[in-house]
Amino acid sequence: MLPPFQTALPIIRTLEDAGFKAFFVGGSIRDSLLGRPVHDVDIATSAKPEEVKALFKHTVDIGIEHGTVLVLYKGNQYEITTFRTESAYKDYRRPESVEYVDSLLEDLKRRDFTMNAMAMDKNGKLIDPFRGSEAIRMKRIETVGSPEERFREDALRMMRAARFTSQLGFGIEPGTKQAIKRHAPLIRHIAVERITQEFIKLLEGEHPYEALQLLQETGLLGFLPGLCDREAQLFSVLHPVLNELSEQQLWVYLVAAANPEDANAFLRKWKLPNEKRKAIVRTLSLFRMRAGRKWDPLMLYDAGEQTALDAEAVFCAFRRENPAPRISALRQAFQKLPVKNRSELAIDGKKLMALFSKKGGPWLKEMLREIEKALINGEIENQYEAIRRWVLCKYPQEKK
Repeated sequence: MLPPFQTALPIIRTLEDAGFKAFFVGGSIRDSLLGRPVHDVDIATSAKPEEVKALFKHTVDIGIEHGTVLVLYKGNQYEITTFRTESAYKDYRRPESVEYVDSLLEDLKRRDFTMNAMAMDKNGKLIDPFRGSEAIRMKRIETVGSPEERFREDALRMMRAARFTSQLGFGIEPGTKQAIKRHAPLIRHIAVERITQEFIKLLEGEHPYEALQLLQETGLLGFLPGLCDREAQLFSVLHPVLNELSEQQLWVYLVAAANPEDANAFLRKWKLPNEKRKAIVRTLSLFRMRAGRKWDPLMLYDAGEQTALDAEAVFCAFRRENPAPRISALRQAFQKLPVKNRSELAIDGKKLMALFSKKGGPWLKEMLREIEKALINGEIENQYEAIRRWVLCKYPQEKK
């Protein structure tokens, strides 16, 4: 049994000593079988939420209406959820009500995919009624029971299937894939924030190309924010090289491929944070500039290292090239710049105002910019005296 489970054993024992059933469940079991890092250890139990709260000193009601209590124990957090079944779903997302049961099997039946419908007891024995371990061995994503029912219950599960494709590199079982095709329009009922959350995890995975391809093949892509009627142009630029890009770079790539009239407005449809939107739009602008010209020192300086690297990676991806060699060369070029940003200048605004005995104004911004250009182009060294002589020679009219 892996250390994260061993650390959580006292939780299981406390519940069992009180006469309740308790098991490890969910993604932690899946990840342990895959040899992936186990982070969040969740527990399912026959104990009701109030009974769980009575057994543990430190708890938080994070989802008590659905039977979940967060237990804080020795610096760790554990979600403990009562065995339950669910009523009919409303809005293709949430059950109208939940009913507590005494059966682990009934609880596992309500889960999305077979690989997530496994449990483990305190002795490390696997409980796998839906053959999730076999699905893992076959690298297959399949629903528990009817995929039609699972997706009508919760349409977000279709996005989760694509997300797991990216994270795990698994394929979709044919019947599950066909069900996504038939039910893709139901994603419209899901809050954009929830869709974006899954999409970001998809872009962060190791196989985003395969996941984006799945979204396109099932028609789900066209129901995502701002992508209606843009599926064909996106499909034309999907390529395995996308697996080399970071999440931030993939956003830039997808916006460039979708080519909306207003990139910022397009990203607002995804309800991304302001700072993230600004960074994507800035990198997109630089990518478009890069598409028409080669890098020069001033362009590289103005971009900043990370934004330049992101723009170059996207540029390479559109050319279907491995970005690694160009990224390495660009990083070396940036390191050779005499200064990396304005804060490294040997002179600043205060010194210039003192030198010319003038208050600040547009002239100051213009002069600092000219100093940057001269330094980057190798006309002067980044030393105060050298810069002082240069500006006095270039701007004699400014000196009173």
